[in-house]
Amino acid sequence: MTQFIPSSGLLLVDKPQGVTSHDVVACARHLLHTKHVGHAGTLDPMATGLLIVGFGSATRLLNYMLGHSKTYEAIIRLGEATTTDDAEGDVLPQNELQVGPGVIAKYPDDLLIALLFESKSSNSELINQAFERTKQVIKENLTGKIKQAPTAFSAIKINGQRAYDLAREGKTVELESREVTISDFTIANPRISLGKSGRKVCDITATVACSSGTYIRALARDLGRLLGVGGHLISLRRTSVGDFSVDDSHILKLHTEIREFTDRNGVVQKRAKAVPPENFVDDDTANSVLSKICLNMFEAASHTLPILQIDENQAQDLRFGRWIELETCENCAKYPAIVYVNNEDTAQYDVVAVVEPAKNSKSNKIKPIVVFSTSQKTGKLDRYLK
Repeated sequence: MTQFIPSSGLLLVDKPQGVTSHDVVACARHLLHTKHVGHAGTLDPMATGLLIVGFGSATRLLNYMLGHSKTYEAIIRLGEATTTDDAEGDVLPQNELQVGPGVIAKYPDDLLIALLFESKSSNSELINQAFERTKQVIKENLTGKIKQAPTAFSAIKINGQRAYDLAREGKTVELESREVTISDFTIANPRISLGKSGRKVCDITATVACSSGTYIRALARDLGRLLGVGGHLISLRRTSVGDFSVDDSHILKLHTEIREFTDRNGVVQKRAKAVPPENFVDDDTANSVLSKICLNMFEAASHTLPILQIDENQAQDLRFGRWIELETCENCAKYPAIVYVNNEDTAQYDVVAVVEPAKNSKSNKIKPIVVFSTSQKTGKLDRYLK
C-alpha cells in the first residue's frame, strides 16, 4: 500500500548539537520536497532536543505554538561567568562578575569555600551545605513568576538588529526585563572540577519547566550572580514543548555531519549540517518513514489550540471572512481556537480556520483570523489526539 506524507503538518525533530535551528529547517525542506517549512522555538547550536517543524499550511500555526510551556535538562557551571552566559563565550575574570541591578548576592561564603578550598570528595559535608543553600536561593528567587533580563546574546531585535549581532560588535546591549514563569527548577548531583580558568567550579544538573520566553542561559547567569560566584550554561536539552516530548516514538532523530566546500575565493571551508539517519538511503525509504511520523493538519491543530467543531455551512462562511454564531460553545472562554468540520461520509476532518470571539458581542459570535484552504482535509489519524 502506498503511503503519503501529508501536504501540511508537523514533524517532531530531535535536534543534534552543533547545528542551528535553520539547518534543521533546511534538512526538512530537502526531505519533504517543499520550501514552505518553519520551526517553533529556536534552539541554540549548543542545545539539543525537541524542535517542532511545521510545513505547508501548518507553518501558520507555529506562532501559536510559541506560547506553549517547555521543559529542559541542563548543566549549570557555578564559579565562572562567560560573555555569552554559555560555554561558547569567553570566561570573565573573577573581579568582573556583575551582580546586576536589583540582584543581591546571597550566601556566597559557603559556596566559595566549597569551590575553592574543599577536597576532591563530592560528598563532603561542606559541599552539601553549599548545595542546600543553592536550592534555597533558587526557591526564593528563581521560581514562580520572576522578572528576567534576556541574555545579550539572544535573537531579540533592537531597532531592527539582532541583539547577538550588536553584542558581537562590542556594542552595549540592554534588554528590558520580562515576566516569565518558572514552575519547576530542580537541581541535583553537584560535582567539583576545574573550569577553563583553572579555578575550581561546581557543575550541577538542572531540570527546568517554564513558560515561553524563558532563557535558561539567563537562569544560569542569575543563579551565579545571586551566589556571588558567577555562573553559565554548559549543556542544554529541550525535552518537551506543550504536549510533545523528545521521547515520543514518532520523532525524527537527526545527526550532525561536517562537510567541506569551496567558497568563492577557492578556499576549502568546513560547515556542520543537519542530516537524516543513515537508513534514509533513497526517497522511497525516506517517504515511508516520514509518512509514519509526520502529523497531519488536524493532528497539528489539535495540539496547538482548543478545537471547536462546526458544520459545512459555517465553514463556508468563515472562509469568506464572515462571522458565525455558535449555538453552544464549551470552549468559548479559550481563544484563539481552531475550528474544523467532521465529514462522516468521507471520514475526514477539514481544518477550517483559527478564530477569536467578536469584540463587543454578548453572543457566541466568532470571526476568522487565519483561514486555511479546503485542501486541508485529513483522515482520522488520531494517534496524538487526546
